[in-house]
Amino acid sequence: MKNYYSIIKSPVITEKSTASVAQDNKVVFWVDVDANKGDVKEAVEKIFSVKVLSVNTQRVPGKIKRMGKYAGQKPTRKKAYVSLKEGDKIEIFEGV
Repeated sequence: MKNYYSIIKSPVITEKSTASVAQDNKVVFWVDVDANKGDVKEAVEKIFSVKVLSVNTQRVPGKIKRMGKYAGQKPTRKKAYVSLKEGDKIEIFEGV
């Protein structure tokens, strides 16, 4: 079993993600690429003491970047869209 804090990397703070918090009570996190939906659900419930209804994940492939003649690739990341029970909220997203 992984450490809960190694599964949840950071919150995604964008206009679209903050709008989904206000409308649908969904929060968005960057998570570990190897984590599955069950791991993410358990980690969010334990860390933030909220009830998670569902989790949707999305792999974000890394972009190819160039420096002169050399090309490299940024790492692939994973996003998790977490739907919370009505009335539950996470304080990170309050006032953003």
